[in-house]
Amino acid sequence: MENLTPMMKQYMDIKNKNKDSILFFRLGDFYEMFFEDAKIASRELEITLTQRDCGQNEKAPMCGVPHHVVDTYISKLVDKGYKVALCDQLEDPALAKGIVKRDVIKIITPGTITDLIDDRSNNFLVSIYLDNFGTGITYVDNSTGEMYTTELLSDEDNCYRFIIDELGKTNPAEILCNKKFTLNKKYMKIIKNNINPYINTYDDLKELDESLKSNIYKLFKVSELNELGINEKLYSIISTSKLIEYLYTTQMNNLDHINTISFYEPSNYMVMDINTRANLEINETIRSKEKKGALISILDKTHTAMGGRLLKKWLEQPLLDTKLIENRLSIVEYFTENLMVLDDIRSLLDEIYDIERLSSKITNGNCNGRDFISLKSSIKVLPELKQILKSTSSNHLIKLESKIESLDDLYNLIEDSIDENPPITVKEGGLIKNNFNKELDELRESNLKGKEWLAVLEQEERNKTGIKNLKVGYNRITGYYFEVTKSNLSSVPDYFIRKQTLANSERYYTVELKNMESKILGAEEKSLDLEYEIFQDIRNHIKSQIERLQAVSKYIAVIDVLSTFAVVANNNNFVKPSLNKKGTIEIVEGRHPVVEATIDNNLFIPNDTYLDTDKNMIQIITGPNMAGKSTYMRQVAIITLLTQIGSFVPAKKANIGIVDRIFTRIGASDNLSQGESTFMVEMNEVSNIIKAATSNSLIILDEVGRGTSTYDGLSIAWAVIEYIATKIKAKTMFATHYHELTQLQENLKGIINLTILAEEKGDDIVFLRKIVEGSTNRSYGIQVAKLAGIKKEIIDRANEILLQIESNHEINLNKTSKDQSKQLNLLDYKKDYFLDRIKNIDIQSITPIEALNVLNNLVNDARDLRRDPNGKN
Repeated sequence: MENLTPMMKQYMDIKNKNKDSILFFRLGDFYEMFFEDAKIASRELEITLTQRDCGQNEKAPMCGVPHHVVDTYISKLVDKGYKVALCDQLEDPALAKGIVKRDVIKIITPGTITDLIDDRSNNFLVSIYLDNFGTGITYVDNSTGEMYTTELLSDEDNCYRFIIDELGKTNPAEILCNKKFTLNKKYMKIIKNNINPYINTYDDLKELDESLKSNIYKLFKVSELNELGINEKLYSIISTSKLIEYLYTTQMNNLDHINTISFYEPSNYMVMDINTRANLEINETIRSKEKKGALISILDKTHTAMGGRLLKKWLEQPLLDTKLIENRLSIVEYFTENLMVLDDIRSLLDEIYDIERLSSKITNGNCNGRDFISLKSSIKVLPELKQILKSTSSNHLIKLESKIESLDDLYNLIEDSIDENPPITVKEGGLIKNNFNKELDELRESNLKGKEWLAVLEQEERNKTGIKNLKVGYNRITGYYFEVTKSNLSSVPDYFIRKQTLANSERYYTVELKNMESKILGAEEKSLDLEYEIFQDIRNHIKSQIERLQAVSKYIAVIDVLSTFAVVANNNNFVKPSLNKKGTIEIVEGRHPVVEATIDNNLFIPNDTYLDTDKNMIQIITGPNMAGKSTYMRQVAIITLLTQIGSFVPAKKANIGIVDRIFTRIGASDNLSQGESTFMVEMNEVSNIIKAATSNSLIILDEVGRGTSTYDGLSIAWAVIEYIATKIKAKTMFATHYHELTQLQENLKGIINLTILAEEKGDDIVFLRKIVEGSTNRSYGIQVAKLAGIKKEIIDRANEILLQIESNHEINLNKTSKDQSKQLNLLDYKKDYFLDRIKNIDIQSITPIEALNVLNNLVNDARDLRRDPNGKN
């Protein structure tokens, strides 16, 4: 890069310090990109790629965007997974000597961006530290100031599973982690395929340096870590410190909006792994990845962005504390019974903007006059909101009211100072009201009346001197003056002071003109500067009150979500669930809220559920495909989940015992990007469930074992149920087509068989979608195929084959021939399978005990093969 122009040398110096970012380089009214950055930006932003002379033989590729819309373009790049370094001019180009000073003022990353992001979702940056003994996780939303941390002391494998669960909950846009964390390719693939965040790494630590703590002291302005509740949380200290360090490096300004950190124990909340969240379709559907069709689409009737984000957080962290759950349910119940209060509160919530993110913008210095007007409008309704809450008969609402400040001082400050219709920019005037600042009023008076005063003065001097063509003029060098032609110089009075001589005229000034000049000259510029100065003073004052604003925003969000639960309950016929400590889940006429919303004329068929920790611990559910087994199981999980976030539920009655975890294994698809088949995905998920489930968990399993051969699949499903029933003893719902599993009810305590009713009408089938006790040995697969539109020719042939199998246990491969040599006998298949098992025994590695077990199994299987189809030897 020799022979570069001075400006391009400056660019390259700054670019070399920010190699992992696309550099937006300010040149006048544009931000320009050069070389490879320009090629990337041109492609991703779909803007024209041009060239610029850079002092070398070949011109440099270049593209640019106007400075006033730069946020939009940066947001697009960040959304596509790029970092952007914003390089600005640090001095006025008109006053600069030589090259204008420039430097990076902020690095915008997927996890730190604060503009043009989803207002109803948090945008989290997660910091992870992992070693052989534990892990620390800290995450922050830079747009709201929320910061949370937790840790786990355990072996590496447990730590990875713990991290995956936490990442599934926070769904971060960006991860900051030590290099050791990235070495496990299996879990990195899971993160990439399920979350796909931007990942930054830092070197592994050899020891806990005191400088790590100093980052935390600096941000939170504390002298001891016990003030933050993390004094003995080594791993949280490390992950938090690294996160703060990264924020200071990228944001390059104060982080006053991040003023507290909350340490939490995951054991205080219901845990749902990443698969469960996906299978229950809480925030998005599995297929389309859209909100429509997910649980959130039914629940999210919040009126504020803060409420929308809090609702998501509650869904991600259901409670285990029955008292906290009952407090929420009590408020929801009050709202459902007092609709006028509910309507009044909801109307006020409509007037409240996103106080949380407005507060962060004010702290970061990114706000404008319109943000203050939005804040004022939000604060304006607080007194009325407090009055409504205070007048209720709900102790919980009255307690909430006492925590909400009315913020009258901030309202009055904005009301007195900021114009009702301020411009978008903050340096072009029109921000501050008249009568707020005397000096500003005088400057505006001078600016507005200056020309009028000059016109009057000009006429007065004409009358005094008798010079009819005397005029007042102005230029930037000499300022204001009276101009008199040569023919009228004899009439010039003594108090005129010569200023400049021209070819045909003379220019003069007076003491009066000079005095007024100081007020008029640059009055507009002084006015703009003073307005901006006043605006900064107002901003700094409100910034000093940021914690009050953040507190109010949190309580408003709580009211919004709980009132939303009441609206949803009233609109969808939800009922208040009760809680029990027996571990029982009893649901009368339960419904799946999302499926119900898609069915017209209230035709959804409700079902009862009873699960306990004794005789009704495991449900084995049989029935045809498409009959509603998965819907039934999902609705039980969703009703339990809704209960533990404090919501009413879709049922006639519900009595729920708190569950510590919900596990689901519903459906599977080949995960080719991870090199895993359907069966491998299925077994991985089942393995995780078996390892993590407790007796207080709720397990939903759908068609376990179907990804492999019938015998293998049946064996695995059988063994899994036995293990859950005898070892874990968790409430479990197990849907299957292996009808043999229904025999377990007779052999194991706690298992009941359920089936979904279906009614045959000739060759057709009608799904009644009603769960009843009992079992079925029919899958109705051919009828389902017919419903799916399979050709009649294929359906007829399938019925022929089925009839042969059911009557003779044989399949005739030729539709017309009776030749037995053309039949595929199931007994032959079993014999082949038996011989394969013998052939595959590894004699060199098998132990004596294992050999005896294998031999015993082979003897029993051989006896079974000796029996004829009627069961006789």
